Amino acid sequence: MNYETPPAAPEAVPQPVRVTLPQAVPYVTYAIIGVTVLAYLLQVASVLLFGYPTSFSNIDWLSLYGARINEFIQAGQVWRLLTPVLLHGSLTHIFFNMYALLSFGSALEQFFGRGRFLALYLLGAFAGNVTSFLLTGGYSVGASTAVFGLVGAEAVFLYRNRRLLAGQFRSAIGNVLFIIAINLFLGASLPGIDNWGHIGGLLGGLMFTWFASPLWEIEGMAPMLYVTDRRSLGEVVTGAALVLAVFGALAVWGMVR
Repeated sequence: MNYETPPAAPEAVPQPVRVTLPQAVPYVTYAIIGVTVLAYLLQVASVLLFGYPTSFSNIDWLSLYGARINEFIQAGQVWRLLTPVLLHGSLTHIFFNMYALLSFGSALEQFFGRGRFLALYLLGAFAGNVTSFLLTGGYSVGASTAVFGLVGAEAVFLYRNRRLLAGQFRSAIGNVLFIIAINLFLGASLPGIDNWGHIGGLLGGLMFTWFASPLWEIEGMAPMLYVTDRRSLGEVVTGAALVLAVFGALAVWGMVR
């Protein structure tokens, strides 16, 4: 009697499924852009109405009271570790910073949520200006400290969710690392760019997001799948407190040294 082995069942081929990602209008990103553009218009208006301050050349009145100027910070004007993020030196300067903010911020705000995104933006600005205060002279303005915090946050977010992102992870993280590298190279090569501020903002964004980045899990039943964030509020607070503690201590050291 002959026996025939039944053919093996074909292996199931994994099929892609659609997962619903968080979607919301990035109101905080739009609001930051609106406030920053308004501040720039006031900068221009202050010069048109009152001219340049006599004690400073080529600096407008808003920058006089809000730019990162080390001797004023050492005199106790600590708000200058945050207010430079609203000020810009030229139309080109604000255009590229706001374009970068819109490009990175729109998606990150949807993934992080409005409160966590705003905290990220402000912490990146603070960390960048503290680093600039410690390692550079003169004065500086611009949102690029906070923008570099966003870039660092995207890198950590991609890494933390690399298993879920699967095939998209390598190309996406490669693009982010390339953006970081080319901008730091340009900052080191071109005059007038506060590269230490960029590096500080990047470090602040990395530090905060390592603790506060969304940690996605897929829930539901196919085809109705969606992602949820299992990151706790306590971890977010821990990340923010760590950035404030580290860079706050550095700021105090810079003021008393």
